Amino acid sequence: MASSRATYDKKRLGKRRFTPLRRAVKIPVWGDLGIRVGTALGLIFLVIMIHWWDREGLVDNVDGHVSFLDVVYFTMISITTTGFGDIAPVSDKARLVEAIIVTPVRFAVLFIFVGTAYNFIIKRSWEKWRMAKIQDQLEDHVVVLGFGVSGAEAVEELIERGTDPASIVVMDTDEHRLELAESMGCTVIEADASRDENLESVRISKAQTVLVSAGRDDASILIVLTVRHLAPKVPISVVVRADDNELLARQAGADNVINPVRFTGLLLAGSARGAHISEYMSDLASVTGRVQLVEREVLPEEIGRPLTDLASGGRGLRIYRNGSACGFWEHEADALQAGDMVVEILPSDFAVNGNGGEGGDGK
Repeated sequence: MASSRATYDKKRLGKRRFTPLRRAVKIPVWGDLGIRVGTALGLIFLVIMIHWWDREGLVDNVDGHVSFLDVVYFTMISITTTGFGDIAPVSDKARLVEAIIVTPVRFAVLFIFVGTAYNFIIKRSWEKWRMAKIQDQLEDHVVVLGFGVSGAEAVEELIERGTDPASIVVMDTDEHRLELAESMGCTVIEADASRDENLESVRISKAQTVLVSAGRDDASILIVLTVRHLAPKVPISVVVRADDNELLARQAGADNVINPVRFTGLLLAGSARGAHISEYMSDLASVTGRVQLVEREVLPEEIGRPLTDLASGGRGLRIYRNGSACGFWEHEADALQAGDMVVEILPSDFAVNGNGGEGGDGK
């Protein structure tokens, strides 16, 4: 039973396609098409009226009489540049009208129909193919579920830190937020992040990390549960605002739980203890500051060396070994081991390039 279920899920996942951003437009598709066709028909009708007004300058080589039907016929073959020669302009005025008025209208009608064909056939087919290629190439990407204030700040900070915006996939149900994310260069999708099929469409199991900020704790925890079900090994960070929901978020599968209210309280408490503590903590959190916190895997040349002697030149603060945290003062930090995760403070590029050095931080 379990194997058949797994086979069904595999087939179902194989059929999933990338769902591109569906953005509301001011004019619907058929409205746009109607405007284009109406404009073309209006221009053709205008030429018919001009030809009818100047029918004395036309000659019918068949019966010598130019009727209204002849004018309509002559206009159509003239607009389409067919030109059988059975009806032709003979007077100077008629030829001037053809040269000055009808010829520009002819080009306008052709551009309208060519543009319509491009927009409704070629462009849409290209966009569909491009979205499919994006889905096929999604791997080791960052998925941001919720693009409110926290999500937008996170994406902006990721880009500042050097993350390619094209490798960031933003999912939200608000088209205006998605427009902002798209303007930043991100891949966007208008969808509900709590639905399995929507997360599967952005290859959630292939993601490098998932950032969840749905705006409400209950929605964020539900999304974490769904992500963890589909991607058991992908790191998940989530924003919650109530203290009693932090444990629930971790039980749902979140690796990192960020409480902005608590963090604000820490900054306030820090400022009460010292005038520069909160400033330094904010400095550490932002790539635009003089220093920044970096988490990375221990380098081969650092194995056996103490945490205080890192090859990067940074100040080692903590290591994570077998799921346990060890401070720089503990004996476990005297010799780094393969597989250790190192947390260190490094001077940021902004400090080096923008402020002429890093001496202000004692390095």
